[in-house]
Amino acid sequence: MMNITAAEGKAMNKVKIGNIELRSRAVLAPMAGVSDRAYRELCVKFGAAYCVSEMVSSKALSFNSKKSESLMEVSDFERPCGIQIFGDDPECMAYAAEKAMLNNPDIIDINMGCPAPKINSSGSGSALMKNPKLCGDIVQAVVRVCDVPVTVKIRKGWDDFSANAVEVAKICEQAGASAITVHGRTRMQYYKPPVDYDIIKKVKEAVGVPVIANGDIDSAVSAKEVLDKTGCDLVMVGRATLGNPWLFSQISAYLDNPDLPLYYPTIEEKLDIMIEHISAMVKYKGEHMAMLQARKLVAGYFKGIRGAAELRNQAGRISTLKDLYALRQNALLQAEAC
Repeated sequence: MMNITAAEGKAMNKVKIGNIELRSRAVLAPMAGVSDRAYRELCVKFGAAYCVSEMVSSKALSFNSKKSESLMEVSDFERPCGIQIFGDDPECMAYAAEKAMLNNPDIIDINMGCPAPKINSSGSGSALMKNPKLCGDIVQAVVRVCDVPVTVKIRKGWDDFSANAVEVAKICEQAGASAITVHGRTRMQYYKPPVDYDIIKKVKEAVGVPVIANGDIDSAVSAKEVLDKTGCDLVMVGRATLGNPWLFSQISAYLDNPDLPLYYPTIEEKLDIMIEHISAMVKYKGEHMAMLQARKLVAGYFKGIRGAAELRNQAGRISTLKDLYALRQNALLQAEAC
């Protein structure tokens, strides 16, 4: 699954998912309302191994939802890119995968890990782990209609009494999955308790396909620690990248040589990336929709800046790109006053 090239050095291993050779070891997680086309392009620019779309409802696609179809648009500036679909019916998921393939993704990802009640109440997301056979049937149905690698994102299990990640992972591998992402918490734990990296390690030891560790990876140091502890091929990072897409380049640099100091952007550089990020959203979605979503997204870019709380309050009122430029100027003035 992995081979080391002399040019990459000792630490930078080349990982392949199916026939796709990845450039690095950190993957952008699918995040509703965050990992849209603009953000995926930005994270790939900063060195993400690949990225995954916001999750798309197979049921909505069966009803020809235009909004759901728009979530699957993939550009050449964000590759490799996976489209994530969710649902609880194998044939409906196969249909969704066929529709996703019209956007030429590099990977199709199946969500079996979302803990949201509205997703689980329909039997989708984490609820699938209560029925391992159905997990395998869904993977098999999706693999049948795809000519790209199919990956699966799971959790430790539904609860502490059914921590069946190893069983589900083996079934998914047998059904044709090319890689498996494991979040080291149960559905009932959501995101609160410490991540169980031991269960992720057990999954890695139980299957032959690449395994991706997920949960509480928020720095280059923690990424290396998790890779070392679990033996996984890749890590998946999500919330820690908010306002911090250069985390991907930091992880790559640290894995290549942990003795070298990491590069941290200046405040001005951070704010320039903020403008680039939100401007791309405006281009793809229109100013009104993009700026509504940007109110929450820009907050991460103010971390470490003097007066960050007030800047976040101001962010909650932006409506135009002109407002965002004014907010950037306020942030720079705050920083200069330090």
